[in-house]
Amino acid sequence: MNDIFLRACRGEEVPYTPVWIMRQAGRYLPEYQRVREEAGGFLKLCKTPELAAEVTTQPVDVLGVDAAILFSDILIPVEAMGMHLEFSEDKGPVLHDPIRTKSAVDRLVVPDTEDSMPFVVDTIKILRKRLAVPLIGFSGAPFTLATYMIEGKGSKDFVNTKRLMFQNPGIFSLLMEKITMTVVSYLSAQIRAGAQAVQLFDTWAGVLSPLDYRNFAQPYLRSAVAELRKEGVPIIYFVNDCGGLLGDIKKCGADVIGVDWRTDLRDAIKKIGKKCAVQGNLDPLALFLPKDEIEDRVKEILWKGEFARGHIFNLGHGIHKETPVDKVVSLVEAVHRFSER
Repeated sequence: MNDIFLRACRGEEVPYTPVWIMRQAGRYLPEYQRVREEAGGFLKLCKTPELAAEVTTQPVDVLGVDAAILFSDILIPVEAMGMHLEFSEDKGPVLHDPIRTKSAVDRLVVPDTEDSMPFVVDTIKILRKRLAVPLIGFSGAPFTLATYMIEGKGSKDFVNTKRLMFQNPGIFSLLMEKITMTVVSYLSAQIRAGAQAVQLFDTWAGVLSPLDYRNFAQPYLRSAVAELRKEGVPIIYFVNDCGGLLGDIKKCGADVIGVDWRTDLRDAIKKIGKKCAVQGNLDPLALFLPKDEIEDRVKEILWKGEFARGHIFNLGHGIHKETPVDKVVSLVEAVHRFSER
């Protein structure tokens, strides 16, 4: 197996910088579109192990990336906690009856992954038999899952989330405790099934001030990471729009800190220090640039990544659905070529 990604996560010597891409199994790939249509919808695809395994492996075959990430969605465990989840082509994910009262929190369960989400476990087991690169499992981080559960969908201002935080912190804390237990159970089950690393996506933690991050997100994240460290696999933590929080993020206990494209990677490394590897951080829409300009940006990021304990090349967020596949192939080739030791 090509274990260069895992070695980079641990800060070990590697022959070149490994690369994978957030949302690499997705709509920009014609192969993915075909399988999704065959499955009859996004949620059905997530819950059909053979098809979910197929789309997980597609980017490895098409792009030549150094790691695969489980095809699923961050809201799968939220549905298992007892919320009704739907996906709309226009509106994205919708969670009915948002959680805004203590009675609503009390009705939520901490699900057993093997019993309530066996398709996730089965998909991982299939993948471990097929893949020649490491498999990354993942979950939403507690705060980001809470935002969806409280808002009922994506949001621009997160007014309901912050209202609950500020006006009913006890209820918010009870919700976060249940989510944290769920995340730990969910990722532990993925690791037991065969995931060789896990990533916690905190997509919306960047909407918090540093003070509010420390009070309302960090304690639960650190608790989850501390429990997951017992499983013995690398843990990656990614916050979108992380620049103002890096001083706190570096204390989370993860092995790798993901950096979005709004933050200069060299500056991020200075703030993070040498205890963690870094992941990132090309602007996803930079893949619309001409090939030679993409290569220039790759070289710059690779140079800055040399100052870190370890570096995994990635985009600063998920790949856009309209991205030309040939540009992504060129990106992966460029990372490998220009980083070869």
